[in-house]
Amino acid sequence: MVKFIAYIALFLCLGIASAFAQDDPLQKGKTGIESIDTLTVNEWDIPTTHNSLPLTMLLSILPGGGHYYTEHYIRGGFITAFELFLFYEVYYNKAFQKDRVLKQARPFQDSVAVYTRKLAFADQDSVFSYQKKRNEFVNRVREKSDKKKEQEDLRIAENAWLFGLHLYGMFDAFGIWWNNNYRSVELRSMKTAILWALIPGFGQMYNGEFGKAGLLYMGLIGASTSIWTSQKMVNYYVDRKHMMEAESPGSEDYDRVAERLTYYRKNRNQYIWGIALIYLYSIGDAAVDALLSDFDNPIHLALLPNLTGGAQALVTLDF
Repeated sequence: MVKFIAYIALFLCLGIASAFAQDDPLQKGKTGIESIDTLTVNEWDIPTTHNSLPLTMLLSILPGGGHYYTEHYIRGGFITAFELFLFYEVYYNKAFQKDRVLKQARPFQDSVAVYTRKLAFADQDSVFSYQKKRNEFVNRVREKSDKKKEQEDLRIAENAWLFGLHLYGMFDAFGIWWNNNYRSVELRSMKTAILWALIPGFGQMYNGEFGKAGLLYMGLIGASTSIWTSQKMVNYYVDRKHMMEAESPGSEDYDRVAERLTYYRKNRNQYIWGIALIYLYSIGDAAVDALLSDFDNPIHLALLPNLTGGAQALVTLDF
């Protein structure tokens, strides 16, 4: 019984000492034991001697430049590689595909012109066959036009993802500089983090997770633009479907247009659900990061005297 009371007294003394330490800014997060207080903090952002904020942000205008400056070469390399790939896809490959579609459509356009001239001088017996051939080539031209339209809207969406990725790189570079100068292992308020997280990205910035905020903005920008471009394609194919209902409702091209309309509606809805899930996840992520913000705080590890002689280690976790 005496030993139990003694243990309770030791824990109370530790709690009182911790409370006073929390009030003293010089003692925050400290146990008073040098070997514990100087333990290496487990963090993703390694310390760097390149510590200029203007240079970090200026160089981050280049893909991965801020990461190379702050000596985070692997992270910078990934960002550079992905940005270069998207840049190639948006500004070179999509232009190449557009030219190829136009080249493929040209023979069909010429055939439409040929049969249009034939119809102008055709006798009554030939009109039906000429008109049928002309309609076949017109449908092929429309098919290529649909393809070109889809590629253009995809290019716009990919360009938004490219912009979002670059924005993430700039946020992440700033986060490296921030953690290198203002790294804190003090417990943050989970309630405050949730309230800030109602504004997308602000909960992550409250926790000092600027890279996560940039990743969130990349997802929101890319998904929002994809919703917009998918809706444009829905409107486009709705008009095409109405037009073909009047011309040839049972044709193979009508079925193709109906299939593409369904595809883009599903695509749009998936991105809408994606944005909702990303937003809810960002709130939960901010709460968890705030809860674990003092995970590396040395105050959780302390040495106490043992009643039987010697010392004992005490580890505490806050929930």
